[in-house]
Amino acid sequence: MIAVVVSRADRASEHIGEHLLDLADWTEHEDDTRPDAEGGGRYYRTEGFELREFDALHLDVEDAATAFADPDLLVFASRHSGDTGPLLTAHFTGNFGHAEYGGTEGDLARTCPNAHAHLLAAFDEHAPDAYEVGMECTHHGPSRVGVPSMFVELGSGDEQWDDPDGARAVARAVLDLRGVDAHRERQLVGFGGGHYVPRFERIVRETDWAVGHVAADWCLEALGDPEKRRDTLRQTFEHSQADYALVEGDHPDVERVIEDLGYRVVSETWTRETAGVPLVLARTLEDAISTVDDGLRFGDLADEASEFEVVSLPTELLADASGVDLERARDAVARHVLAYETEEGGTRAAGRAAVGDAADYDRIVDALADLVAERYDEVERTADAVVARETAFDPEKARSLGIPEGPAFGKLSNGRPVEVDGETVPPEAVRTEHTHRFPV
Repeated sequence: MIAVVVSRADRASEHIGEHLLDLADWTEHEDDTRPDAEGGGRYYRTEGFELREFDALHLDVEDAATAFADPDLLVFASRHSGDTGPLLTAHFTGNFGHAEYGGTEGDLARTCPNAHAHLLAAFDEHAPDAYEVGMECTHHGPSRVGVPSMFVELGSGDEQWDDPDGARAVARAVLDLRGVDAHRERQLVGFGGGHYVPRFERIVRETDWAVGHVAADWCLEALGDPEKRRDTLRQTFEHSQADYALVEGDHPDVERVIEDLGYRVVSETWTRETAGVPLVLARTLEDAISTVDDGLRFGDLADEASEFEVVSLPTELLADASGVDLERARDAVARHVLAYETEEGGTRAAGRAAVGDAADYDRIVDALADLVAERYDEVERTADAVVARETAFDPEKARSLGIPEGPAFGKLSNGRPVEVDGETVPPEAVRTEHTHRFPV
């Protein structure tokens, strides 16, 4: 069940609440066990949701979940203030430093990264044309909610707070969370960057990772010495159910404490390359071969197999195939492996690979042989090599026949005869067969 908090001190919140009640079939109930100002009195229920109103601003409402009947997730329907124009946004709450706007110093609320990712997608679907959609870093209270929670906001000024289309869009997005879990398997936290966290938003939108707490640069300044705020940093992970962090910018002291706490700092590239790959397998492959940041890439079999052996790719054959078509050569490897090493920014397969068995290695060789066959007259696979043969123009033969370098060489190389001292020299007369052996 999703709890929805509406604040009577926030007219944008009240407008969102009005549209929530209009968009679904709610039943009215009375709660005389708590004051009307604290969520008691009249409240509303519909399938998957319960809505209650509070007199205080949301950021001053601590332990809001206690007002509801065993919620799994809580949403604060709120206004957003700023110089950002029409904006629908969402964020998690808590304070990395001083509690200037509600909550407790150094304490963070529990997050709902999966629900947050779904909310952004719902915002994209329902936002009026004039509105942007975004996400923010963690800021302001409350620090204690009782269940995973997030602020869902309509902004950024008076015009938008009174805009029925904007309020209705937020209400629709909230209702789209029906049945959505608060968490998913792949969650990370963020450190660094600006308040509106575009890098972390990219990760949410473009990968299968969700993002929990984000401490922007100004949050880290408020945090102070990370060694003295280890508990706050630990909460960042624990309250996001995350084991990984992405750090934007240069924050070596923060990274050192993160790793000392037992968590891993990863890159944006890592989040993209691990998409769809079981995380235990990804870690095993990195330990066995190399890291993603050092060029490891995962192949098509990474989601199907767990047992593997590490082999060296056929260096000369792969280099020749890459000369024919770099992308197709890399794909010829990727199709038959769990993971493989690369160079040149991940564009060129080279080095070692993890294969399920010897048959997968043979499939790599066959695929690369098919590719190099495009540049040779004949390609043969033997037990320990791929042998390619070609008949090509031989400049030395041409010179021995008295043919001058220049246009005549070009004609013969292109398969056209030339006249020399009144005699016709066919291209076959100046060709030599070359054999290339690629060990496998």
